Amino acid sequence: MKLYYSPGACSLSPHIVALEAGLKLDLIKVDLRTKRTADGDDFKQLNPNGYVPLLVLDDGKTLSEGPAIVQYLADLAPAKNLIPAAGTFERYHLQQWLNFISTEIHKGFGLLFNPAAPEAAKQFAVSHLGNRFDTLSERLSAQPYLLGEHFTVADAYLFVTLSWGQYVNVDITHWPALADYVQLISERTAVQLAMQEEGLIK
Repeated sequence: MKLYYSPGACSLSPHIVALEAGLKLDLIKVDLRTKRTADGDDFKQLNPNGYVPLLVLDDGKTLSEGPAIVQYLADLAPAKNLIPAAGTFERYHLQQWLNFISTEIHKGFGLLFNPAAPEAAKQFAVSHLGNRFDTLSERLSAQPYLLGEHFTVADAYLFVTLSWGQYVNVDITHWPALADYVQLISERTAVQLAMQEEGLIK
């Protein structure tokens, strides 16, 4: 399988999940400005939306959108317990959190990375994120991970999005439970290795 990624982008989440699951991925770096891959291909020919992640299976099938990709990868390694079984209430609960992260956290940060966004819009985005951080903080003050006592794919995704705060002056230390959570996830072997492979840490 191939994973098209950009260092530190949301594609870091499936990268982490693959390592947690013990799955082999060929990593292909994408320049999100030029939409070219590291080997010179036009990435938009593979994904017309032009953004990462994109997973290409050995048979040529493709899957985009991080929340879908992490579920697919986790289902390939059920013994790793990275995701509840399909059809269970717990699986829908996990999907609830993936949707929350995607729409409320990921999208909020996305606006802050847009240099063309008006300052008023960015201030609104920061305020909105703060409200959602309150929700997350309440949850993570009571338990170590989003679904309870065990790390899941939702934690990989949330960790990546929360890590973006350092780049756009959103200080999550105002929410100690979130700062502790990010530290906890960052210490996982798979997370360290994924960040090293993407050149984010040495």
